[in-house]
Amino acid sequence: MSTHTGDNGTNEQDITVVHVMRHGEVDNPAGVLYGRLPDYHLSELGRRMADRVAEHLAPRDITYVVASPLERAQETATPIAKAHGLDLATDERLIEAENVFQGKTFGVGDGALRNPENWKHLVNPFKPSWGEPYVDQVVRMMGALSAAKDRARGHEAVLVSHQLPIWIVRSYVERRRLWHDPRKRQCTLASLTSFTFRGDKIVSVGYSEPALDLVPAHLHAGAKPAKGAGQGKAFGA
Repeated sequence: MSTHTGDNGTNEQDITVVHVMRHGEVDNPAGVLYGRLPDYHLSELGRRMADRVAEHLAPRDITYVVASPLERAQETATPIAKAHGLDLATDERLIEAENVFQGKTFGVGDGALRNPENWKHLVNPFKPSWGEPYVDQVVRMMGALSAAKDRARGHEAVLVSHQLPIWIVRSYVERRRLWHDPRKRQCTLASLTSFTFRGDKIVSVGYSEPALDLVPAHLHAGAKPAKGAGQGKAFGA
């Protein structure tokens, strides 16, 4: 098979896979939207999820592992990096989306939504008006994907990030609208959204859930909210 080398010296037939993983379950007994707040760590179940995905990825040709600077992402990525004998890198572009409701409980009919002072943040779901613009998330996440592709060219990379940025960049690549119903995101805890590059071009997107049996049923992708005890709410991602 013939190949062509581009102007930047890269082989356009190189196949690189960049897996973007959502972190595992977080210890959050107060049920707040923790956003970018520090000191939110994986629960015991979350650590089991991280170990499960590390085992799943152990046979893969992974040469680069990088995570959001938030503790839950760093803790999720650590066993993956360790399994491949790699140092764990950090990329600020993988961080959770900004949200004005950070630190508050946030659910339909309770918490922050009951306060009329907060209603002004809900006027434009297309931007969205309550947090970091979707377009800004696309720009930074695409930058992180590209950087990882370059670091792992011809091999595989793992990026650990958060639900909303992962879903937004996938939606952009798959040419869907960026505004959406949060309940319909396909991005379960500890899931992998895998972008395959041929050279510098994304040619396919895959999705898998190696730790699905460890994820509570009401938190599965597309699950209907459960009743009671704050279940079904997206307190943080």
